[in-house]
Amino acid sequence: MPPTLDLSRTAHSKTIIYPPRINLRRAASYNHDKGPLSSTSSRFSFNHLVFSPPPSPGLPSLSPPPRRPSKGLAGLVRPSRVIRYTVWLLTALCFFYGATWALEHSPVPAPALAWAASPHDQYEMVGQDELPDFPTPIIVTDRKGRPSWTVSIPPSHIFPLTADQYSDICEKCREVSARVQDLRANKHGLQQAYLGFRPDSANRDFIDVQEAEKVGYLPRSAAVHNLKTAREGSRGELAGEPVCESSLTFVLESSDAGMGRALMMLWTAYGLAQQEGRAFFIDDTRWAYGEYTDIFQAPPSPKCRAPPRHEMLPCPRHARHLVASAATAGELFGVGRSGRLETPVPEALLDESAAVTANQKTMFALARQGHDALFHLNKEDSDYVDARVRELMAKRIIPKTKGKQNGLTIGIHVRRGDRHPFEYQYRESYMPLNKYIEVARDMVDDRFNHTGPHGGEDTAAKAHSFLVVASDDPMVYESAEFTATATTTAQDRIKLASKQAIQQANPDKHVMRKFVDETFGWEGGFFAAMFWHLAGGQNLANTLPSLETVRLRSLVGRAYMMDLAVLADASDAVICTVSAVGCRLLAVMMGWDSAVEKENWINIDGGYGWMGV
Repeated sequence: MPPTLDLSRTAHSKTIIYPPRINLRRAASYNHDKGPLSSTSSRFSFNHLVFSPPPSPGLPSLSPPPRRPSKGLAGLVRPSRVIRYTVWLLTALCFFYGATWALEHSPVPAPALAWAASPHDQYEMVGQDELPDFPTPIIVTDRKGRPSWTVSIPPSHIFPLTADQYSDICEKCREVSARVQDLRANKHGLQQAYLGFRPDSANRDFIDVQEAEKVGYLPRSAAVHNLKTAREGSRGELAGEPVCESSLTFVLESSDAGMGRALMMLWTAYGLAQQEGRAFFIDDTRWAYGEYTDIFQAPPSPKCRAPPRHEMLPCPRHARHLVASAATAGELFGVGRSGRLETPVPEALLDESAAVTANQKTMFALARQGHDALFHLNKEDSDYVDARVRELMAKRIIPKTKGKQNGLTIGIHVRRGDRHPFEYQYRESYMPLNKYIEVARDMVDDRFNHTGPHGGEDTAAKAHSFLVVASDDPMVYESAEFTATATTTAQDRIKLASKQAIQQANPDKHVMRKFVDETFGWEGGFFAAMFWHLAGGQNLANTLPSLETVRLRSLVGRAYMMDLAVLADASDAVICTVSAVGCRLLAVMMGWDSAVEKENWINIDGGYGWMGV
């Protein structure tokens, strides 16, 4: 018998007990629906068994509702996810770029095309499995077969190279560059004609030595061979400094015995280096005049060390570390193959707006910048020049005028020897001395004929006007043209003596000094053969001279430099022949404003203007 429910003890006495068979379905009026027609009807469902009371009102929530994501890309993607995807993408791109660059620039074990000299100064391209043991341009290819070229100089090779080697490398650079352009043009199916050396395309084809070593085209040098600078006591001073980013090294070596042309190129090269932001170095290892510091003070020292010697290239022009000399003047300055202007343009044919005049002014400015930085004579010669200039300037002052009235000091530079004028009628001889005298006399007359009292002639100023003469021919000072005029020598510290003067100073041949040759004299001027033969030296530019020969050559160079320094500093005007490089140097030393604008630099060798190297 099942247990019964006892409700007699509950607290609620009014509890309603539903009968067991009560129907739990809601009325149709409550559900707003009709009940099922039958238990098997299609409208039958179990919804009537579930009681759903109407929703009751609720209290407002104490916490704000969750924020729904906004529409758009920024709202659909989390910022952290964007950053993560971006980092993954950049990493993949960098890896892909690095792998591509390594494949393209890694060298292949294919033979490089190098230059080999053949007889009769002709060259041909030959394939080699190894680098040549001599300096030469070479052609290399990457994995894609694209040709490029560089210059291979063995690190153990002697520095500096000879002038012939530098000239030979420059010739080969032009040919190799043209060859690489042809190879690239044929590879892309482009038929192009290349006329000469084109720097724009060469910039893309050339690989500098430093980059060539990084990618494996050239072997890395185990030892670094730095340049020995000309500065006294410079050994070890720059040991802790970094290697220069770019540089220009000028080698003082030339088959030309003259000093003027080397000096002009040196000054211009310095100005060019400063313009391009290159460090500048001077190498005087094989200079015919000895050490640079025997004549000049040490050049300014850069804040970095010279690069390894095998990275100093004579070509192309845009190389990181350039080396220049008289043999490579065409590559550096863009002049002719000989390095000098053989056919100058008459000044009457030049227009101030013409490109040639603008180029001349640019070259003048570069040379002037080099002069200001490098033309400082050694201490003894500099002190002498300063004293000599003060003496000459005091000589032209009219007494009792307190320096307010002065005469005119006219400098005259006479070049003879192996240098002949440009002017046609004198090209096989020399410029007559009376032409110098006539031009100087006209200058004095034009200046003082109408500056005296009452507009008359200023005789006092004319009386204190004189000529300062410098020449490579000692017989010029004794000529009738100059002895009849108020003249004085530029300097008498070091003079080139004639044979007659030597015999007068040493009448007894047995007591003649050891370094004086009884058949030697400077009559006629400076000749290259005479210069190379000083103190019994051999008549060869590439022969190592003796110490006595170098000493005598240094004296000749010092005399030349002091002559120019006195003429430029003490003269109100200078008369010379532009065919002589010393005449062009004087214009640079005077400055563009004084020499050209004010016309204080007078050329009597035809109607030619100033020219550089």
